[in-house]
Amino acid sequence: MSTSPSIIIGGTVAIDHVKTPEAEGKNLLGGSAAYAALAASFFNRPVDLVGIIGHDFPQEHLEMLESRGVTLTGVERSESESFTWSGEYHANMNERTTHNVGLNVLESWQVKVPAEIAAASIVVLANMSPDNQLQMLSQSTHSNPFVIADTMDLWIAIANERLHEVLPKLDIFVLNEGEARELAGTNNLVKAGRILLEKGPKNVVVKLGEFGAMLFAGNGELFRCSAYPLESLADPTGAGDTFLGGMAGYLASQGAAPYDSATLRQAVIQGSILASFTCEAFSTRRLQEIGRDELNARIEEFRGATAW
Repeated sequence: MSTSPSIIIGGTVAIDHVKTPEAEGKNLLGGSAAYAALAASFFNRPVDLVGIIGHDFPQEHLEMLESRGVTLTGVERSESESFTWSGEYHANMNERTTHNVGLNVLESWQVKVPAEIAAASIVVLANMSPDNQLQMLSQSTHSNPFVIADTMDLWIAIANERLHEVLPKLDIFVLNEGEARELAGTNNLVKAGRILLEKGPKNVVVKLGEFGAMLFAGNGELFRCSAYPLESLADPTGAGDTFLGGMAGYLASQGAAPYDSATLRQAVIQGSILASFTCEAFSTRRLQEIGRDELNARIEEFRGATAW
C-alpha cells in the first residue's frame, strides 16, 4: 500500500438534507469531495481531502472520514456556516428538486493546498467551480500529476470559458450524459464523446446513471459498462462522486501512470459497482458499512451477469 501513488481530492464538503418518497435524512455528510475521498479509500490510503467547512459541521462526519484513511490536513475550518444542500427526490428517483443551496463558506473560497500534500501523483478535481479547480491544480508540486476532473451543468452554463481552460489539463474528464450533450452541442452521445476529446482531455467518461458509463479513450477505443442492477433505490445522492473517487482509488492501487486501456476499463467498472452501494442508503451510510470483501463479491456477481 505504501508504494501506491498518493491521491489528493478537492471539492465540496457539505451538510445535506435529503427527502425521498420513502424517508428523510437531515445533517447528512455530503459534498463531492467527501464522497469521492471515502470511495477512493476503499482502494488506496491515505487519501488527502481538500475543502472547507464551517463551525457547524458535524464532528462525527470528520471522525468517520479519518477512520477510513482520509486525512483532513487540507480541510479549512471557517467561522462561517458550512455549505448546505437540501433536495427532494420524486417517485422515479431520477428527478429531484433542489429546495435550498446555502453556499456560505463557498462564496469566497480560495483553494489552499498545504505543502505537505501538494506533491500527490493523482489529483482529483471533484465538482467545484472551474476557478477552484484551476487554483488547486496550480498548487500541485508534482512534476506530472495524473488529473481527473468532474463538472456539472451549472459550470457549463456560467463558467464555460474557464471550464475550457481546465479540459486540456485533464487525463480523465468525467460528466453525466446531459452535461456531455450540452457541452458537445449534440444529442448523440458517441459524437459527444469524440467532440469532448477534441477539447483536450486525454480520456472522457460519460456517466449514464442507472445505465452505467461510457469510456472514450484517447486512442480511439470506446468502452461501455452497464450498471449493477439494484432492486431498491434509497438515495442516489453522491453516486457520481463515489464513481469518480472509486476510479481514482483503483488507478492508484495499480501503480503509477500511465494506465493502459484495460486498466482504465477496470477503473470504470470498479467505480460503477462501488457507486451502486451508495444508492442503497442515505448519504455515505452504506459505504460505511461495507469493506473490500463486499465490493469484490458484487464485482464477481456483476462479472457473471454480464459475461456472454
